[in-house]
Amino acid sequence: MMRPAPQSATLEPRNLAETQEEYFASGEFFAELAELVAARTESAGGDAAVACRAYLEGAMGPLLEEIGCTWRVLENEVHPSAPFLIAHRTEGDDLPTVLMYGHADVVEGQAGQWGEDRDPWTLRAEGERWYGRGAADNKGQHLVDLAALRMLVRHKGGLGFNLTVLIESGEEVGSPGLAEFAAAHREELRADLFVGSDGPRLDADVPTLFLGARGGLNLTLEADLRAGQHHSGNWGGLLRNAATTVAAAVGTLVDGHGRIVCDALLPAELPASVRAALATVDVEDRVGGPAVDEGWGDPGLSAAERVFGWNTLEVLALDAGDADAPMNAIPGRARAVLQLRFVVGTELEDLPGRVQAHLDAHGYPMVRVSAGIAFRASRTDPDHPWAQWAAASVRRRVGDRLAVLPNIGGSLPNHVFTDVLGLPTVWMPHSYPGCNQHAPDEHLLEPLAREGFAMALGLFDDLGDPAGRPAVRPAPPAGDLS
Repeated sequence: MMRPAPQSATLEPRNLAETQEEYFASGEFFAELAELVAARTESAGGDAAVACRAYLEGAMGPLLEEIGCTWRVLENEVHPSAPFLIAHRTEGDDLPTVLMYGHADVVEGQAGQWGEDRDPWTLRAEGERWYGRGAADNKGQHLVDLAALRMLVRHKGGLGFNLTVLIESGEEVGSPGLAEFAAAHREELRADLFVGSDGPRLDADVPTLFLGARGGLNLTLEADLRAGQHHSGNWGGLLRNAATTVAAAVGTLVDGHGRIVCDALLPAELPASVRAALATVDVEDRVGGPAVDEGWGDPGLSAAERVFGWNTLEVLALDAGDADAPMNAIPGRARAVLQLRFVVGTELEDLPGRVQAHLDAHGYPMVRVSAGIAFRASRTDPDHPWAQWAAASVRRRVGDRLAVLPNIGGSLPNHVFTDVLGLPTVWMPHSYPGCNQHAPDEHLLEPLAREGFAMALGLFDDLGDPAGRPAVRPAPPAGDLS
């Protein structure tokens, strides 16, 4: 394994700033990102394994070598079309280790659906927007971080910490095999801190750190009472209406104002550290987003607490009869699909069974509950020393504009790093909610990439300075993977 010798030379801030500016102004960053975007690494495509392996070996490998890493590509035993890359740079056994993450895969390119004849596989600059599939999710984001590491190595000759990089290629299809891979390679992935860049900032103008992700679970409520439909005049008042029944059953779970009224669907508490972290977070004025509805959701919570600190239950779809051509008939079957977004502290064991018991107790045993695949919630406590350190580091670059979120409202495979590997996690996104990820016209904002690069450069520079960073944990006894 390559072991570059650490250097103690002090950075020249002006020189580094000039080099950083030149990296973007010269077009070097754009050119590197263009090469990454050109790789058609659609994780749901038939050639996903070939495309993703070529990306890992042909694009990531050489970049990691410039950072001084050794690397190798490993198979995904659960999902063979989504291989993994692991890289290492070791500078000293007494130094902290950071585990970095990115994903090589992208969603379908959706060629022909982009505006202005844009090609999803050709990075195209239009003002501050750089269009291309993966520009924001996730190629542009992990390029920012890896390029910042490369720049530090070039200027300092070393990092002052140990580096492990994990890049997967199945995130867009749910990260199949990632948890199993992490468990099997737990020792090789051992670290003191996880740092990743994915997802959006709170807003384009708000630099953000988030420490976890909400989980999600789809629940289907179905009343299948009888075959066919029956005349509403002849049978109204005699036959149970499946649509009315399902709608009422939904109302025992979440009321008409978005408040969850079933205790089984709520977390145990809103921790004080989470409430404190969200006290200054404003979600009511997101540029380009819809206005926040007054009177929706739990009235005892702030808007930020409702989306980042608590659970929500949303009706995604209702199915009964034909709303476009109603037949004056009582539907015999109706169905509702709901989604629970949940935070750490929500009891998931036999949740569908507990919801079923709730419906039975409220007089709706004819409504049957089924559940889809759940993705788990996870969070690093905002009071954790590494979380506090990371926030302080970034604030030195961006000031009080920084928002620290205990978790994002959506989902990422963060639980693999918190629960399987036992790491404190810090996510530093370099995109924003309006980036059109997963849709035509996905783009990266150049000013966010520049600012994100400065944030990453500062964070990694601070990590290499023993003064002020949390103490390195002692090495565990041989064979102890706890």
